[in-house]
Amino acid sequence: MEILNVIVAGAAAWVFGAIWYMRLGQAWMDAAGLTEGDINPRDPLPYIVSLIGAVVVAGMMRHVMASSGIVTIGGGLMVGLGLGLFMVLPWMINNVLYSNRSRSLIWMDGGYAVLGSTIIGVVLQLF
Repeated sequence: MEILNVIVAGAAAWVFGAIWYMRLGQAWMDAAGLTEGDINPRDPLPYIVSLIGAVVVAGMMRHVMASSGIVTIGGGLMVGLGLGLFMVLPWMINNVLYSNRSRSLIWMDGGYAVLGSTIIGVVLQLF
């Protein structure tokens, strides 16, 4: 059943990402220097890859929590939040700054990574 937990947690973060970026769509495109013409909503590859990526992250987070003895929702929340804030976000900040992209991408993409990781941590502990 652990694989099902991992898939559900990854899918939950992926759905959150869809909502996050739908709300931020135009602002994100402006910050990324993209137009609607640059994005092909009919191309399934980005959606498939992002779902697989979320499931991979959930799998690793499940391993970290199992190895650390984390078994509560609060523990899952703290692990997810901590990994998002202190491991993923700093790398994303570097990517934005070194690529000379809009700094607003830090909170848009970084916010998704932090909150998505937190969601994964919580969902993994629900089952």
